[in-house]
Amino acid sequence: MDLKTYIAGERGRAAALADRLKISRSYLSQLANGQCPISPKLAVKIWRESDFLVTRQDLFPDTWVSIWPELALPPVRQIA
Repeated sequence: MDLKTYIAGERGRAAALADRLKISRSYLSQLANGQCPISPKLAVKIWRESDFLVTRQDLFPDTWVSIWPELALPPVRQIA
């Protein structure tokens, strides 16, 4: 899910996310609208603080694999 959709999905969600990220609500809005670039470090925080709903792939649709190549690997199965 993209960031703009996530913060619009529920009343108060943008404010709560901004508070958890320790950024202003207006800056979060600028990030969601593509007016400011999102750093990879902030993308990881957004991913975590959105309960993994806004993925790093959503935030970097064209470049995520060059930033986080491990995300392209198949999951490792553990033997019990």
